[in-house]
Amino acid sequence: MARIAIDARKWRDYGIGTYVRNIVRALALLDHENTYFLFCHHEDVPTLTDLSENFVPVVDESPGYSLREHWSLPRQLRKLGVDLFHEPHYVLPLLLSTPAVVTVHDCIHLRFPEYLPNPGAIHYARFMMGSAIRRAKVVFTVSEASKRDILHFFPKTAPDRIHVVSNAIDADLLEAPDQEELDRVKERYQIAQRFILYAGNIKPHKNLPRLIEAFARLRASPGHEDVQLMIIGDEIGKTPELRRRVESFRLRPFVRFFGFVPERTLAALYRLATVFVFPSQYEGFGLPPLEAMACGTPVVTSNVSSLPEVVGDAAVLVDPHDGEAIAAGLSRVLDDPAFANELRARGAVQARKFNWEDSARKTLAGYRQALWQ
Repeated sequence: MARIAIDARKWRDYGIGTYVRNIVRALALLDHENTYFLFCHHEDVPTLTDLSENFVPVVDESPGYSLREHWSLPRQLRKLGVDLFHEPHYVLPLLLSTPAVVTVHDCIHLRFPEYLPNPGAIHYARFMMGSAIRRAKVVFTVSEASKRDILHFFPKTAPDRIHVVSNAIDADLLEAPDQEELDRVKERYQIAQRFILYAGNIKPHKNLPRLIEAFARLRASPGHEDVQLMIIGDEIGKTPELRRRVESFRLRPFVRFFGFVPERTLAALYRLATVFVFPSQYEGFGLPPLEAMACGTPVVTSNVSSLPEVVGDAAVLVDPHDGEAIAAGLSRVLDDPAFANELRARGAVQARKFNWEDSARKTLAGYRQALWQ
């Protein structure tokens, strides 16, 4: 029996938080032999205590990307006598002496360094990612595309040390809302006609300015006068340039911005949308298109990075750098109900290929490999 620690301080976050929550929950159902210590914030202790008897929350309030985490976590690990530490982010503490595995979700900071706030952030990301990959016994990543990126930027890494463990969908999204809940969401968001949905964060690589351009092209074509665009993205208020772009295309009545929405609301909006669009320029995995497909919504997404791998033949793939191509992909779904229904059927099949139980089994196999080395 091994003593394994997992850094769960991002439990409430989006992105990595989704990964941490679901991997930990699936491991708690799967593994009743090893002891797990979950580093967490104080407010998450009750939730983590309820997982399983062999899962023990350990409070560590050191902030992410801080100097404190580089000595606080290693000290806790030594005190607990941990055999293996799993860091689900690329920042592996520099003072760490405990054997470790790390999850590198993507190489976006290296692919798009211009999106980081300053040169110091670029050097920090490159150094910490390289350090983590070099020191970890096993490197987990979420797609074959991300594995290729890791080998591209860190070519001395042995390919067999990199394990691809896919993301999957939160159970809350898979539970279909009843009609009363759907009606409540329609009323709350004043949904009375066809709409295109985008959900995700609003970082530059998500390509939302070009999506707005594509929507302007779509509305200028016959038969799409009734279609609206709904953009759901955390911290949407921090990007006034998107609203200015909407104004420049005279689209204010037809484009609606929303910030955070609860998961049950998102589950309803996925199912109410006529089509889901995700024109990202880069994704380590790209979970929103998979979520939309699982909810029965036709998807238009990019033909780059991991997205073709995730959606398979169940979505319309477009060039994210071409607004006309994005508009044409949306038009194809909106104008052909039979094709849209075909995408719904294919999407349901594709989404079932990804599940957290399978991901947890692969993670546990990676732990075993690391412990035996």
